[in-house]
Amino acid sequence: MNNVAVSPYNMLPEVLKDFRLSENIVIYDSTLRDGEQMPKVSFSSDQKLAIARKLDEMGVPEIEAGFPAVSKTEQKTIKRITGERLNAKILVLSRLKKEDIDAAIQSDADLVLLFIASSPLHLKYKLHLSEEEIKEKVVESIEYAKDHGITPSFSTEDSTRTPLSFLEELVTLAYESGAKRIGFTDTVGCATPHTIHYLFSHMRQLVPTPFSAHLHNDFGLGLTNAITALASGATHVCTTINGWGERAGNVPLEQLVMALKILYNRDLGIDTTKFKELSEMVSNFTGLLVPRTHPFVGDNIFTHESGIHVAALLENPYTYEPISPELVGNKRNLVLGKHSGKRIIKQILDDHDIDADEKLVANITTQIKELGEKNGDVSIEEIMQIVGKKAEGHDDG
Repeated sequence: MNNVAVSPYNMLPEVLKDFRLSENIVIYDSTLRDGEQMPKVSFSSDQKLAIARKLDEMGVPEIEAGFPAVSKTEQKTIKRITGERLNAKILVLSRLKKEDIDAAIQSDADLVLLFIASSPLHLKYKLHLSEEEIKEKVVESIEYAKDHGITPSFSTEDSTRTPLSFLEELVTLAYESGAKRIGFTDTVGCATPHTIHYLFSHMRQLVPTPFSAHLHNDFGLGLTNAITALASGATHVCTTINGWGERAGNVPLEQLVMALKILYNRDLGIDTTKFKELSEMVSNFTGLLVPRTHPFVGDNIFTHESGIHVAALLENPYTYEPISPELVGNKRNLVLGKHSGKRIIKQILDDHDIDADEKLVANITTQIKELGEKNGDVSIEEIMQIVGKKAEGHDDG
């Protein structure tokens, strides 16, 4: 790509000798379900529909539209989304309960994500069920979904704190019962990339079915674990816009897609130029600001103040930007403040047809640095005021 400048080491054979991404990679976005579990977030029906349409427009192949058993309103909203006949497959969540599965069936979704917790912690303190009772529910629920015309997927919750032997039993049972996809969940984001590699590498040898990864970000490893999963047997990964969700959130859609596209040369066919727009849409709907330092869509990502950096950027933007901001629908912004240098000041003066010798530029730069120390940043208007004072002879510093 001629609009990026990333490490030349990334694609070297010796770097990738033990690394190979799955042939078919599918993103399923769960902003409308898991993203909405973020405290104080609740999308209206119209907002959910708008987000689903935008995700579909961008080419996201699967959308988890919600949890039908939550409420009648949730069911109606999901029904609106499935009624749109989007290109994306519509997924819904369901516990291993007949009434949940019935609600999923009535939503007209393409696939139901059946799930149940599997770790000793959850079995003892949440479900109060034995392993044998869990296995019975798995078989009954998958068969019930199949018999009533909806494609079943099966996932264990808290997979990364579940004994391997029990996971193996559940995977085998789910596959033999007819689950078309099997998922593992790092529910509290406590697994290392090595653990994710071990888990998916082991399980893909057990049954020939697509595997999905649902990963949380409690230790800041969500994105790393997602890429590791995709290089260890997983074919599907759950994401959310801005990475939003409960606690530390989920794998950010924009980060995973861009990392795969730019760093690993795997283009998933998703229109990345709409990421900034999509991020802002969700931010406006929730009233929650996207962190300024959030990769790709944050306001600071293509914003520069340091004089050394700006001088280089003016010569070649890739000195301090790995990609063009247009690739993600963002824009470059040069900010003036205490770290600004003479190069950007001279450029601004030239842009405004103001003739200034080196001494005047240095003097204006000094004043801008002082103003930046007081106020944090300096506007173009403030620069023009400084220049005006110089022209009028009010300041002979």
